[in-house]
Amino acid sequence: MARMKGRALVDWFRNNARALPWRNDNRDPYHVVVSEFMLQQTQVDRVVPRFEAFVARFPNIASLAAAEEDEVVEEWSGLGYYRRARMLHRLAEAVVDGGGDLPNTAAGLEELPGIGPYTAAAVASLAWGEAVPVLDGNTMRVGARVLALAHDPRSAEGRRRLEAWILALMENQSPGEVNEALMELGATVCAPVEPECTGCPCSSDCAAKRLGRQQDFPPPRRRRATVSLRWVAACIVRADGRWLVHRVEEGPILRGLWLPPLADAGEDRDSVEVAGRLVPHAVGLPVVGPAVRHHITHRKIDVFPVRFDVDRFDPPSDAWIWVDPRDPGVPTSSLFEKLVAAVSR
Repeated sequence: MARMKGRALVDWFRNNARALPWRNDNRDPYHVVVSEFMLQQTQVDRVVPRFEAFVARFPNIASLAAAEEDEVVEEWSGLGYYRRARMLHRLAEAVVDGGGDLPNTAAGLEELPGIGPYTAAAVASLAWGEAVPVLDGNTMRVGARVLALAHDPRSAEGRRRLEAWILALMENQSPGEVNEALMELGATVCAPVEPECTGCPCSSDCAAKRLGRQQDFPPPRRRRATVSLRWVAACIVRADGRWLVHRVEEGPILRGLWLPPLADAGEDRDSVEVAGRLVPHAVGLPVVGPAVRHHITHRKIDVFPVRFDVDRFDPPSDAWIWVDPRDPGVPTSSLFEKLVAAVSR
């Protein structure tokens, strides 16, 4: 019976899967790794163009390992969560140092920088057909509904039951296709709200549907509390339109990116005064622009830009450079684009 259910699931996937650039008949393990890193916490429609540009610039793991970290982060621009880019670069270096070949098992992949159980299982099953379940949020939601799982799917018992269910589906089927079918089903059909049960290959076996309680599974998680922050940005703009930026060296969320100088203003409401403390020495008359909203994980950040127009200004060190905001040529953040738009004239 599980064999037939697995076949129906795979057949559904083959007929309904979205055409994505990392999906093809000959799954390149390197492409699988890159796509899995990019898809962590980022929506597919944002990943597709960045994936294609990334593998065009770094077509294999050797070229990625040979690149400078700043080049990798620059090509990652627009995806956010830049720690992923740095870890992917470290992974490539480790693979090349180890002989140049990616491990072909989940256990071996977990030995590499930046790869945890989820990514290891995804790469091992999609690239090499290892029968290891992939438990992402979409798969957990599908499984929790099919089984009417009372446990949190992320708990030890919840994961045990889901993994057993997925392994049964994999019997005589391609493990990678089963994993990808479940992820696709959760992303396109078994949505968090108002799932489209008609035509779902799991519909006849779905305990939550029989009970009419699809919305009750999986049980709600406690959301991480949102942190509100207030920053000030000193936007120093030269007469030719170039902006002064520096490489962020502190903190985990923007480190390695090139941005105008920023400061956490806290309760200080005088943006000009805060911006003045960021500027190396006196520059042009400050003009305060409208605040921009920026989100980084659970942080909600209001950034207040203060523009300083200068005719001549020498950067204080090599850690500062002038860039064209239309084409910075260094790794930066979407926050830079927002600041430029906010104070442009």
